Amino acid sequence: MFEEPALDARRGDSRRRMLVALAINLALLVAEVVGGILTGSLALLADAGHVLSDAGAIGLALGAAALAARPGSSRRTYGYQRTEVLAAFANGVTLVVVAVLVAVAAIGRLGDPPSVDGAGVLVLGVLSLAGNLVATAVLAGGERSDLNLEGVLRHSFADALGSLGVVIAGTVILAGGPAAIDSIVSLLIAGLILASSWKLIKEPLDVLMEAAPSDLDVDSLGGALCSVEWVRSVHDLHVWTLTAGFRALSAHVVVERGADRDLAARRLEVLLRERYGIEHTTLQMEEEAGEELLELERPR
Repeated sequence: MFEEPALDARRGDSRRRMLVALAINLALLVAEVVGGILTGSLALLADAGHVLSDAGAIGLALGAAALAARPGSSRRTYGYQRTEVLAAFANGVTLVVVAVLVAVAAIGRLGDPPSVDGAGVLVLGVLSLAGNLVATAVLAGGERSDLNLEGVLRHSFADALGSLGVVIAGTVILAGGPAAIDSIVSLLIAGLILASSWKLIKEPLDVLMEAAPSDLDVDSLGGALCSVEWVRSVHDLHVWTLTAGFRALSAHVVVERGADRDLAARRLEVLLRERYGIEHTTLQMEEEAGEELLELERPR
């Protein structure tokens, strides 16, 4: 199957950005696990758990991108392009699981908070924050319509917020504040992770349910089609997204009797491409019924 150059270039750029983010996350994971054990900080271990989910998310996204680039077959005529959407959805669900696990552990420690090494937590928090900000910046520079990349970016952004929470916890403990701040920050991290997962679950689910793109007014699009010369009406209009950068449309178009249906179809395709960015279209052109046909269809 022919791979669109723009889509192929987008995937290549996303792949490179995710590899950089993966390397940063693996380094942070080792530092935070060791640091969390040595300092006794749940906030550090919670952040390490999120970093681990990040690394897994990036691995999943890279695998999905590789599959999506494979050509189609007679059985899978669209290829494997929706694996990117499935990976994004899986990453969203993973974020929810991580948030719940962190919240449960934090609540369990609120009643009897253990002693925490504030200096160690602060140093590792600053290191983690710096690494996550670099990874997030690298990912944010990519194509944001790519749900696969967007899923990894949301993991990374939530991680940066988590690292900021670790820095705050370390600072408070070092200043003589209550040890319970470590658990409180962990709960805040869980809430931030949960909030960041909402869009990541909703958008891939919309794609899988073949909903119309959120930035597209289907009624307005139908009206624009009807404004083209010779077009009388449009019905069975469907617009959906296969994967990021791949929108498709199908419709039955009724034209005037004697109209040049091929020319009308070409005009509609130009309109859809230039105004709405939809290049993958299936238009069934129909000629409106004449009076004699209506007379035959009228019940006796």
